Amino acid sequence: MRIAYLVSRYPAVNHTFILREIVTLRALGFDIQTIAIRGADRPLEQMTALECEEAARTLTVLPAGAPLFAAQWKTLLQRPGAYFAGLLLALRLAGADPKTALFHVFYFLEAVTAGRMAVDRGYSHLHTHFSSTVALIAARVFGLGLSVTIHGPDEFRETGFRMRQKVAASRFISTISHYARSQIMQASSPADWPKIEINRLGVDPEIFQPGPPRTENPGLFHLICVGRLAGVKAQRILLGACARLLAEGSKLCLHLVGSGPDRQALEDFTAALGIKEHVIFEGPRNQEEVIALYRQADIFALASFAEGVPVVLMEAMAMELPCVATWVNGVPELISQNSEGLLVAPSDFEGLAEALRLLMQDPALRIRLGRAGRQRVLEEYNLRRNVEGLAEVFRQRLSDHA
Repeated sequence: MRIAYLVSRYPAVNHTFILREIVTLRALGFDIQTIAIRGADRPLEQMTALECEEAARTLTVLPAGAPLFAAQWKTLLQRPGAYFAGLLLALRLAGADPKTALFHVFYFLEAVTAGRMAVDRGYSHLHTHFSSTVALIAARVFGLGLSVTIHGPDEFRETGFRMRQKVAASRFISTISHYARSQIMQASSPADWPKIEINRLGVDPEIFQPGPPRTENPGLFHLICVGRLAGVKAQRILLGACARLLAEGSKLCLHLVGSGPDRQALEDFTAALGIKEHVIFEGPRNQEEVIALYRQADIFALASFAEGVPVVLMEAMAMELPCVATWVNGVPELISQNSEGLLVAPSDFEGLAEALRLLMQDPALRIRLGRAGRQRVLEEYNLRRNVEGLAEVFRQRLSDHA
């Protein structure tokens, strides 16, 4: 089965699950051509061997140049009616705001280029992660079949996302949790609800294996948080909880792994709290480096205001790290309170500090939660098994339109 995958950026540190999905689908016999709006987010020397291989086989739309303009000209000559119909769709999706309309003209240009790349290579179906507006326009211009993976929570809050139209235009919608399905159902026509499939994300438990117990400096607890440094991830709440624990005499070091627009503000906030020497900003790391950091950690903490179902939580759980997270969106579908981890209310400094304190003081609890977390991943969030489920959805849904 031949499918063009349209993604926003590839390979990308924050979206490694897309790479794993594509590689696994290829191993299952699918012919996948990845098309990225933008290329990799790191130079080759900072990538793993697999990421370098994927970067080499990926087609990229931007930066704009001769291929983008050649795609417009060729499509305009071959499909003038469809070309202008796609442009009209882009403007209708934008609504009345002139600035939004300008952005959607850019989306249209990207869509024609991406669709041209797919069609010229013989692909007739387009699947997308995080580029659904561009994919919707490309499908309209070129008559491509369309399917979309919707993760949330950003898509559920975004004004002008046009969920109803995207669901209606798609052969199926893949989503990652019951919570996400409920939000898609709320925003779409009941007639289209049968199109919505739950396909959980996952990790490879053979790669994310628990290591031996950490023995060096056992009195100093290493906490780790992996994620984009942005307001929605609520690293300020985690920093505030750590400051409270340190003021009580706890010995800890927090490792913040990732990059993002809030890095400087978070560094300033850390200094203002007086805990700068207890926090390490690790920056963006590839998979091998993140695994090494997990092995050095005692507790994984995620204080987010909103999440889909975080893959980083699955990674930490697979490595038997006890986890503390907020009970937002799809997280309670992954972690049951006091079973596979500890859940706290979002924005609750005190509750987060209390959960971390409890884990630091109770080694038996850390072991129990860590083992239960890995078992949960093995049973429900195994990458290979879940991608096999997605593969079956592709076979069934696309064969219906053959």
